[in-house]
Amino acid sequence: MNKLVSNAHAALAGLTDGMTLMLGGFGLCGIPENCIATLVELGIKDLTCISNNAGVDDFGLGLLLQKRQIRKMISSYVGENDEFERQMLSGELEVDLIPQGSLAERCRAGGAGIPAFFTPAGYGTEVALGKEVRYFNGKPHILEEALTADFAIVKAWKGDRFGNLVYKGTARNFNPVMAMAGKITIAEVEELVEPGELDPNFIHTPGIFVQRIFQGSRYEKRIEKRTVRARN
Repeated sequence: MNKLVSNAHAALAGLTDGMTLMLGGFGLCGIPENCIATLVELGIKDLTCISNNAGVDDFGLGLLLQKRQIRKMISSYVGENDEFERQMLSGELEVDLIPQGSLAERCRAGGAGIPAFFTPAGYGTEVALGKEVRYFNGKPHILEEALTADFAIVKAWKGDRFGNLVYKGTARNFNPVMAMAGKITIAEVEELVEPGELDPNFIHTPGIFVQRIFQGSRYEKRIEKRTVRARN
């Protein structure tokens, strides 16, 4: 089945206010830059965004936060976004902080059709508040529910019009598990190839999980880093 669409605007058709989105990437590595920029342009708001990071103030999901388009963030690490911090502390933004491994597994479980699982991560912390606790081999575990989304938006290195995807290096990160957990999965790719050109032994996300694909452009591929002190 040909899943190719012309651009990010066509790929995001049907996405409306109040929806839940998964957005692949880790920090600023492997994020769907074209789709995020188009979401800003479209002005879609009241979004629940599931992403490991919340971008930085002027890039990635930080652009949506600046425009107050995100109502709730479900994330693991958000330490380099001042606007995120301001909105969270002021009560403007609802935040669900999740241990990174738990976040990855909750996305994977959603794609695998597993409704919930027990994990020791987070027991004895605020993460465990209100959650069922059971003991396995004498160790306490908390119940975590799977995550799914109306749209999963991922970014790959190469893809074909059937939706088969290959990620490059660490840009693989959260993209494969999120691609499995969306009702509609959108893939933006750096390079679009013909079916059969991708070695089937090295396809990371099979096309069965992808509904729409397009070739992106003008990727900045920023590097996220924190400067602690100036060099002498």
